[in-house]
Amino acid sequence: MLKFSAHQYPYPSQRQSVFARRGMVAASQPLAAQAGIEVMQKGGNAIDAAIATAAALTVVEPTGCGIGGDAFALVWCKGQLHGLNANGHAPAALSIEAVKAAGHAQMPMYGWTPVTVPGCPSAWAELSRRFGKLPFAQLLQPAISLARDGFPLSPVVAHQWQIAFEEFSEHRDPVMDSWFQTFLIDGRAPKAGELFRNPAQASTLEELAATECESLYRGALAQRLDAHARATGGYLRAQDLAGFRAQWVDPISVRYRGYDVWEIPPSGQGLVALMTLKILEGFTFDHRDSQLTWHRQLEAMKLAYSDGLHHITDPDHMRVAVADLLSDRYSDQRRALIGDQAQTPQPGDPQASGTVYLATADAEGNMVSFIQSNYHGFGSGVVLPDSGLALQNRGQEFSLDPTHANCLAAGKKTFHTIIPGFLTKNDQPVGPFGVMGGYMQPQGHVQMVMNLVDFDLNPQAALDAPRWQWLGGMKIGIEQGASRDLAA
Repeated sequence: MLKFSAHQYPYPSQRQSVFARRGMVAASQPLAAQAGIEVMQKGGNAIDAAIATAAALTVVEPTGCGIGGDAFALVWCKGQLHGLNANGHAPAALSIEAVKAAGHAQMPMYGWTPVTVPGCPSAWAELSRRFGKLPFAQLLQPAISLARDGFPLSPVVAHQWQIAFEEFSEHRDPVMDSWFQTFLIDGRAPKAGELFRNPAQASTLEELAATECESLYRGALAQRLDAHARATGGYLRAQDLAGFRAQWVDPISVRYRGYDVWEIPPSGQGLVALMTLKILEGFTFDHRDSQLTWHRQLEAMKLAYSDGLHHITDPDHMRVAVADLLSDRYSDQRRALIGDQAQTPQPGDPQASGTVYLATADAEGNMVSFIQSNYHGFGSGVVLPDSGLALQNRGQEFSLDPTHANCLAAGKKTFHTIIPGFLTKNDQPVGPFGVMGGYMQPQGHVQMVMNLVDFDLNPQAALDAPRWQWLGGMKIGIEQGASRDLAA
């Protein structure tokens, strides 16, 4: 089945590439990018700029991320690539038995049940401690000002806000009352161009700035979250928050036609992109928009995704090794399954796997690939009263099947969709890259890398080129700018 979707910029690109010598910030909202640039102009580096931009995005694009969400980063600094995993875990009181006893046959999307520990602020603090130049409190000032003084909504964010309002209204529960009190104007979603102020979030950001985010994990905000959860039937406790800290991890990579493509290791789905590229390297491609190219890309992606969805979870609970999934032998086996006809994929056995993205760079050569998300729009609909702190619903990804690799367990991290990417060649940085959109992300990473490496497009054209997306089974989505003949 083919599904066409709107594509804002026809291919070839109608936008111009942008160049700069002393620094750059790329983000989905100009006000957030401006926050990052402002920090660099005050002497900050790319890491400082990424933190400032990320914090500002929780204010100006709460439809895609928030203080209560998760984050991941790839940081190039002093000739080395570093990975940061700020994936929050399930509360200790949450279990398959508890969810089923509450009447759920699968993990729900809204309310307290899918809420996991927020990882985002811990990521900001860790980045600053290890690589930042400016005092941490200074980095959140642009976000605080935007929240307190207000900002005009962009059309896309206003549209997403209205969708969230309609969805939350349909599933409204008393535990979601604080969302309606915090994120509406006179009982309705704010409109495009309208000024929206969030003084409660400004105060929370000030507290995070003053405590280097400790308040959320081992301070006053943690105690407030604990009390609110106990009072409203939630599972999150102060002990869950106190036990969390973002982790530095070793990025994983594959060599693809002379380039090294880097991703965060599981529980992120970046492994899916690497498995796909490993399969595709065994083919040759002479033209981007050909039937054979798209067929092979899609079939490789389907095979890799079926593995990813079957195997990827918290690395402490994975039953197969990343090295096995990326081995030459297993990639050859999976590639051999690609014939002339599209197939419904099945996972193999390698032992016989709402979001915002930003990138920054500075004159010193530092680069950051950063992504954060509340998972689905505003998240769970649970907001800590008088805080502007919306909690994510990432736990909705957990399975209630105890035999599944990604089954729910206390303290476990779920399969994660948000992934930053990075490209190097000959141990030198080519640069950060990423896309937004849940399960589209590894698919976008593969297409981005191939557009740059196989088809020699410049970065802007590589981003603007119409994309395909495997939607599951035999369903394929194709963006509007693609050739109808090719789609047919």
